Formats: sequence, C-alpha cells, structure tokens
Amino acid sequence: MELPVNRFKRALAEGRQQLGLWCSLPSAYVVEAVAGSGFDWLLLDTEHSPGDPLTVLAQLQAIAPYEVSAVVRPASNDTVLIKRFLDLGAQTLLIPYVQNANEAKHAVAAMRYPAEGIRGVSAVTRATRFGRVAGYAKRAHEELCLLVQIETQEALDDLEAIASIDGVDGIFVGPGDLAASLGHVGELAHPDVKRAIEDAIRRIRSSNKPAGILTSDPAFAKRCIELGTTFTAVGVDAGILTRTTEALAQQFRVT
Repeated sequence: MELPVNRFKRALAEGRQQLGLWCSLPSAYVVEAVAGSGFDWLLLDTEHSPGDPLTVLAQLQAIAPYEVSAVVRPASNDTVLIKRFLDLGAQTLLIPYVQNANEAKHAVAAMRYPAEGIRGVSAVTRATRFGRVAGYAKRAHEELCLLVQIETQEALDDLEAIASIDGVDGIFVGPGDLAASLGHVGELAHPDVKRAIEDAIRRIRSSNKPAGILTSDPAFAKRCIELGTTFTAVGVDAGILTRTTEALAQQFRVT
C-alpha cells in the first residue's frame, strides 16, 4: 500500500486557503455529519474537550471516506500523546501552548523517528495500514504536518525563532489564551487582542510560514484571511449547536 497523501499539508505549501471547523464534541457520529458540509479541515480537539485517543480513532474512521482533512489537537506538547495520535493515523497535529523555539523543537522531535527525532517505533499500527505501507518509518515525515499554537506574550516575543524551526509547517494563533495573557481574559474582541493577532499574522507570513486562526466572528475571520491566514477555522460545533438551538427555542417561546 502507498503512504496516504496529506492533502492539507500540500494545500498549505501551495498557499491555498483551507477553511476549517472546530470539533469539540467527541462523537464520531457528529463529526461524520459535518464531514460533508464543505470544510477543508476539521479540528478534532482533545485539549478543551473530553476527547481522547479512542474517541479520535472513531472520528478518524468516520470521516475517512470524505474529502476533508483531519487535524488533531493533543491535550499538550507531550511525546507520548503525540506518538499515540500518529500511530492512530493522524497526519496533521496542532500542538497547543508552544511558548518558545525549544518547545517547538520538542514537538518536531516527537513527530519524527530516530535519528531525527524520538518517536517510538511500532510496525503494526493504523498509520502503517497495519504493516502494509512499505517503508513507512523512513517516509512518514513526508506526509506528516506539524502546526504549533502560540497563545501567550512569551510566544509572541519568540515568534520568529519558533517560525525558523525546521519541521514546523504552520503557526496557529490561539485567541482565547492570548487574550488572557494580554490581560483581557474572555475579551477576544478587545482592540489590544485584535491588534496582537493581526501583528502576529503579519509576522508569521513574513517568516514564510502559513498562519492559522480560529474565530467565530465572520468579519474578523475575513480580516484575518485578508492579512494572510492560510488555515482559518470559522466556527465551533458546540457553539453552533447551542446558539442555534437557543435561537430556535426563542423564536417559538410565548412571552
């Protein structure tokens, strides 16, 4: 069998906009329902979600027949978690809370086999099609994509150094924690937060790396795309479900 192609990684390298949806509900049924909605990528979250490797496995299997890419976010920049998601067949990982170049290097090492990295070796995994992909260990890095998430002032201060690390394929700006780090917790629309995000996008692009963002504000999403984000998530499944159902109930409620 051939090594599966990472369409998402190739699209980023070619500068093609990739529209995404955040999937925080750890359900294969839900993710399959949105897999055909027209997004280019779905973020399978296990940081701010009850999701874990077993729920992600079912989600990967559910969306496999669809023309949409999966991006998995581990709970932390942890070698064991990264190894487990890669062995499950995830080809693109978004690593949260990367503070500096050394932490970015750690994430790169966790994505790669020795001698370039520290990823543990197992020959019979879903990633290898259970041992059927010839030469997987030597070629896996070709189709793996590493995105690192910067979400603090410290990370902003080290942004260019993070972007310079070989093996970092894209940099994602995390608005929620960044707002908190800047002293505006819960205020994602604060002018200081928006200015910091816009400046970060410019600096990422100047460093010749793809930039990413998550925002449920359509106007700001369009602004970020104008500034150069290449992978742009524009909604969260749980948020869409709750806000839409609230609006539906309110529409029919007798006051």
